Amino acid sequence: MPGRTIASFGTWASPITAQRVASASRPLSAPHIDGSSVVWLEGLPGEGGRVAAMRSDGTADSPTEMLTAAPYNVRSRVHEYGGGACIAAGGVLYFSHYADNLVYRRAPDGAIEPLTHESRHRHADFELDAPRQRLIAVREDHAAGGHEPRNLLVALPLDGRGDAAALASGHDFYAAPRLSPDGRRLAWLCWNHPLMPFQGTELWLADVSDDGRLVQPRRLAGGADDSLCQPQWSPDGQLFVVSDRSGFWNLHRMERDALQPLCPTDAEFARPQWVFGRHLYGFHGAHEIIASCIDQGVSRLGRIDVRSGAWQPIATDRTDFEELQVGPGFIVAIAGSPTQPQHLLRIDLDSGAHTVLARSATDLPDAAWLARPESLAFESEGGRIAHAFHYPPTNPDFEAPPGERPPLIVTSHGGPTSMSGTSLRLPVNFWTSRGFAVLDVNYGGSTGFGRAYMETLKGQWGIVDVQDCVAAARHLAQRGSVDPQRMAIRGSSASGYTTLCALIFHDVFKAGASYFGVTDLAALDADTHKFESRYTEYLVAPPPERERLYRERSPALHADRLKRPVIFFQGLDDKVVLPSQSQGMVEAMKARGVPVAFLAFEGEGHGFRRLETLRRTLEAELYFYGRVFGFAPADAIEPVTIAGELEERHGR
Repeated sequence: MPGRTIASFGTWASPITAQRVASASRPLSAPHIDGSSVVWLEGLPGEGGRVAAMRSDGTADSPTEMLTAAPYNVRSRVHEYGGGACIAAGGVLYFSHYADNLVYRRAPDGAIEPLTHESRHRHADFELDAPRQRLIAVREDHAAGGHEPRNLLVALPLDGRGDAAALASGHDFYAAPRLSPDGRRLAWLCWNHPLMPFQGTELWLADVSDDGRLVQPRRLAGGADDSLCQPQWSPDGQLFVVSDRSGFWNLHRMERDALQPLCPTDAEFARPQWVFGRHLYGFHGAHEIIASCIDQGVSRLGRIDVRSGAWQPIATDRTDFEELQVGPGFIVAIAGSPTQPQHLLRIDLDSGAHTVLARSATDLPDAAWLARPESLAFESEGGRIAHAFHYPPTNPDFEAPPGERPPLIVTSHGGPTSMSGTSLRLPVNFWTSRGFAVLDVNYGGSTGFGRAYMETLKGQWGIVDVQDCVAAARHLAQRGSVDPQRMAIRGSSASGYTTLCALIFHDVFKAGASYFGVTDLAALDADTHKFESRYTEYLVAPPPERERLYRERSPALHADRLKRPVIFFQGLDDKVVLPSQSQGMVEAMKARGVPVAFLAFEGEGHGFRRLETLRRTLEAELYFYGRVFGFAPADAIEPVTIAGELEERHGR
């Protein structure tokens, strides 16, 4: 194309710098509607990843008020992944502070005072019981001693005096306590080891006495093969919940102690419950639900008539919705699209007007620099169909020499039971604007495609996910879209495990990057927290067979087969995948002279939050690929120490 500079892939200059990507990373979550105001949480990478509560009156260009200045960090550590860390009502904000695990009350005048006083008690998923002047919450009690903390439902007095009242206990996990509109009934979810909430949960209901005790608690629905989530009450007192008993997470209504499907469809009205408090539907009056569903990885927004179950689409160009809340005549949600990163969106239900209240990234380049995803369905092992999004190299100032094909970076989500969406992500465009192709794989096991697709990973972690990533890369190489000699794979947490297994057990990828990835399955079981402590029984096998499979599938036990260069990134405060997992792998590779780099970060846990960490990791990974694939990035990057012999490569 005339006017473009001819340069090899990987060497292109880009305005999407690592500093820009890191600075623009302001994660948004937990929107709440409080009267005419909207309250949400916003991550601040420039403040060490601190999460602040923000408020807006919900109109275009309205000023945003920070409700929780430093040092308050609005996060919960229940299940370690947290979520459900605040609730706003009547101008008051109730929130969990990450540093001490205490619950605080912020008054309308800005005064903040604690409601709890024991840091060994963690709380999340709050529900305000205003008539009884208390806050109902999930508690994770680390003060009781024993091998695991104790989980239960409690009621916290709003005046901060007196002891919390235990409401329900006896199950391993609790979530989503929800009061009926008249305050006379409480519904909640619970489940037990070895289940995860996206495998099977139970819906319980109890009457609430005048003094606040739960009376006649009874199980309404659910079990080991029925994942229930998002219980909500309609304004006229009917109980609704999402169930995947049909094979997809669909809306159901409780009628005469039985669940009745409301709007049956092969789409998902929920996401996996890794964190608390996420909703994809809400009530607009007693007879209408506003909901988002996920169809083949893409979100749709619509209205559901509660009486007939009929679905009516709501016009929007957004393709990704999370955490939807419904107010009087409007909705707010975390939304995104291939041209827009996640943002807090307000939609007027009468006019259809869209108003952006907050953005996760504000310093965006011109659209010409942004890669558009191509949705792929491709054949994997045994004829299975898997899914991915392909982002081609995109840079208006550069093109590659004739005949050159781009290097490929394959990535996938963590979880491993999660999903990759279509929202614009600057980290992806960091790579594509420099001449890389990026392939984001929704391997078998991902949610968003129905329960059967999710369960293809049952007992097959380290097998199916790896096969699909390998097949995705081969699919692009075979059609001539990428250079098969320059394909890398990267991932974090569970995806880091997938990355290492792909490098060890297959000969497709030439390099890899592991962000706090799992390397030793037995060590993961021994060291991880309560929420995931039995997850591998589903992903691999229950004892005693799992010991054999652990030996077969743990990257740390097969380091002698790893011959490709890898760069490892690790937070030293990680409580989910301990630093020893990465460190052991690095030492094994050093001992064999395999090229390896290791960057560790003080103060970072499971998921990096600090601006300087986000910037450094991106630049270091680019530098590493440049050394492996033999190109010099246009960026000025602080070198990374690479142990072991690294063959110098030039050209392709």
